[in-house]
Amino acid sequence: MSEIILPEGYQSKLDLQETEIAIKLIKDTFERRLAESLRLTRVSAPLFVNANSGLNDDLNGVERPVSFDIPDIYEDNIQIVHSLAKWKRDALHRYHFGKLEGLYTDMNAIRRDEILDNLHSVYVDQWDWELVINPEDRCEAFLKYTVNKIYSVLQEIEYLMHKRYPQLKNEEDQLPSAIHFITSQELEDRYPDLTPKQRERKITKEYKAVFVSQIGYPLKSGKPHDGRAPDYDDWQLNGDILVWYPILDCALELSSMGIRVDKTSLKKQLKAAKAEERLNLPYHQNIMNEKLPLTIGGGIGQSRICMYFLKKAHIGEVQASLWSEKTRELCEKHQIHLL
Repeated sequence: MSEIILPEGYQSKLDLQETEIAIKLIKDTFERRLAESLRLTRVSAPLFVNANSGLNDDLNGVERPVSFDIPDIYEDNIQIVHSLAKWKRDALHRYHFGKLEGLYTDMNAIRRDEILDNLHSVYVDQWDWELVINPEDRCEAFLKYTVNKIYSVLQEIEYLMHKRYPQLKNEEDQLPSAIHFITSQELEDRYPDLTPKQRERKITKEYKAVFVSQIGYPLKSGKPHDGRAPDYDDWQLNGDILVWYPILDCALELSSMGIRVDKTSLKKQLKAAKAEERLNLPYHQNIMNEKLPLTIGGGIGQSRICMYFLKKAHIGEVQASLWSEKTRELCEKHQIHLL
C-alpha cells in the first residue's frame, strides 16, 4: 500500500447521498454524450475470458490476473479481465460494425496487484470503447481529432456539474478551453532530469489538461515513458488524457487510448517486448491475417471522472471497494468518507 495523501482541511463538497446521486448523473450523462459524439452502440461484455484466447489485457506484463476454473465446461484457466482492449476489436468484427461505427461497454475488472492509494483501487470500472476506422485514419491527426471529441464531452460534464452543484465550481481548477498535446519524447526533452511521473505532474500543472502521446518504445534515455502491452495500442499512435488535480497536487489520468496495431506494428512491438510467442494466439493470428478491422479505442475511468468532477480526495469516496483497516481509520479521521 502506498502512503495515503490526506489534504489539509479537506471537506467533501457533497454528503454521501448527494454524492451517490451526482455519481449517477455523471455516469448517465457522460455515457450518453460519449456514444453520441463517437457514434457508439452499447454492448454487453464479459467479466472473464479463456486465458488461451489471447483476449485478456496483459497491462505491463507483470500483473497477475485472477484465475479460476469452470468444471461444468471443462475449462480450468479462466481469467477475470484486466480490461477489454482486445475483446472489443474482436467484437467489432463478430458484430459486423461498419466504418466509423463503434461500441462501448461498462467494464468491471479486478487488478489484484494494484498498489493502493488515493487514485488506485483493486476494483476497476471504466467505459471501454472501440471504433472501426479507415486505413487513412491510422494517423496522428485522427488520434488528435478523437481526443478533442472526448475532451469536449468532459467539458460538457464540468458545465453540467457546476450548474447543478454550484459549490463545486472553482475558477482556479476548471478545465481549460483546449487540451495540450505533447509526445513522451518532447516531454523528456523538456524535463530530462525528472522521472516520467514528475514530468506528467509538471506539464499538467502548467497546461491543466494534457494528452501525452507515443507511449511504449524506449525514449532517448533508454527507458519508455510508461509500460504498454505490445499487442493492442500502436505505440506511435497512442496516449493518455491527464488533468491537473489540485486537491491531491498531482496529474490525474482519466483515459488511456490509441489507434490499434496493424500486422506490421504488432510484429514489431512483440519483437521489442520479447513476446513473439503470442503471435500463435487466435487473436493475434486474426490481426496478422487481417481478419480484424482497423480500430481506435480506449478506456475512460468511471470512478476517476466522478472523483475529478466531485472534487474527492480518495477514489473510495466514489466507488465501493476493499481497503485496509488502517486506510479506513486514517480517511475517517480526516473527513474522507469511503463508500
